[in-house]
Amino acid sequence: MAKLAASPNPRAQRTRQALLDAGLDLLADRPIDAIAIDEVVLRAGVAKGSFFNHFADKPAFADAISRVVRAEVEALVARVNDGVADPLERLAGGMIAAALFALAQPRRAAVLLRTASRMTPSDHPINRGLRADLEAAADRDLIDRATLADAVDFWLTCCQAVLSLVVETAATPATARSRVGGLLRLGLRGLGARTGDVTRVSDPAALDRRFTAAAL
Repeated sequence: MAKLAASPNPRAQRTRQALLDAGLDLLADRPIDAIAIDEVVLRAGVAKGSFFNHFADKPAFADAISRVVRAEVEALVARVNDGVADPLERLAGGMIAAALFALAQPRRAAVLLRTASRMTPSDHPINRGLRADLEAAADRDLIDRATLADAVDFWLTCCQAVLSLVVETAATPATARSRVGGLLRLGLRGLGARTGDVTRVSDPAALDRRFTAAAL
């Protein structure tokens, strides 16, 4: 699993990493408003002043953790979608990756759910791949172009729903695959995909193969 942060100064890097590791552990159980900075630095084993050398406040701290965990999910999306050209299949890959991440890393997934109100803006670089897939789908008339304005936020919300279902119900892999199929059908219909394409992309056997191939 990738480290949560990077810093050009080795000592500062270690301090920042210790803070982020402590925050990740705490955020998995409680929202940031219920976590005191004193608790973070105590768990990290660093001086309180060190916190403010790296983060402006607690919301910035939560954002730093959330964005790097989100980057881990995006790296998994890239692996699931490696060699996949069909934009609808790539959208499905995002949901599959969300389910796989939640199954393998439920506490890290819980952090993303707890910071959902701080969702990365749709125009942020981390969403570049998703935007490209949605635009490609619209260019090929696979989804309704009129949905593009809200499509990034919509699909991210669908993927968050997958995270939530897996984490909050402690779903088994089989249940997770089934729920992905249902949410995928609903999500693609929401984007205006045709019935035949929805059926093709959400086919249970095809989803099972992709889950098996990409399992962590």
